[in-house]
Amino acid sequence: MTIKIESPKIPAGLPDITPSEFTIESEDCMSMGVISDCTIDQQAAHKVSFERIIFRNVVFTEIAWTELELTDVIFEKCDLSNMNFIGSNIHRTEFKNCKMIGIDFTNATLRNIKFTNCFGDYASFRFANFKQLVFKECSLCSADFYGSVFVKVDFQRCSIDRAQFSSVKLEGIDLSDCEFTELGVDIAGLKGCTIAREQASVFVNMFGLIIKE
Repeated sequence: MTIKIESPKIPAGLPDITPSEFTIESEDCMSMGVISDCTIDQQAAHKVSFERIIFRNVVFTEIAWTELELTDVIFEKCDLSNMNFIGSNIHRTEFKNCKMIGIDFTNATLRNIKFTNCFGDYASFRFANFKQLVFKECSLCSADFYGSVFVKVDFQRCSIDRAQFSSVKLEGIDLSDCEFTELGVDIAGLKGCTIAREQASVFVNMFGLIIKE
């Protein structure tokens, strides 16, 4: 399945934003700039908006931006581990070669999003709403998608071992080129999901079925 993703609409020649200029408070809006090669730490804010921003080689530590608004944003080679994006609305955003261990997208809405070569083990997407989203060559081991909604979502050559998909309808989702030995799933949720022949044994063992030779 080929999913068309709208790319971030970012003009060329964006000005640099220096770390000293980067102080975010609740309901702030930042737009049109490049933030690179720095650490942003110990910030908590509510309903912050970023538009047409590139974060490049940025380390985020102890950041809680709840109900964040991201539109036309790129994160490239960033460390977003353990960031709190609970309840965020994220549109036309790309995450490239990012470290995202334990990132929290609980109750987030994600539209036209692409994750490429990201390390997102233990990430939480609980009750998130996905539409037109691609995970490409990402590690999502033990990630938690419990109760999330998938519409036009594609997993391409991802490692999803021990990921949690309980209370998720996987109809139309293709996991055939993903790597896993165990998943958290419901039998009903698997209806219409595509897997490879060699992956079938995982589900046979998972549900305690016996194959008669």
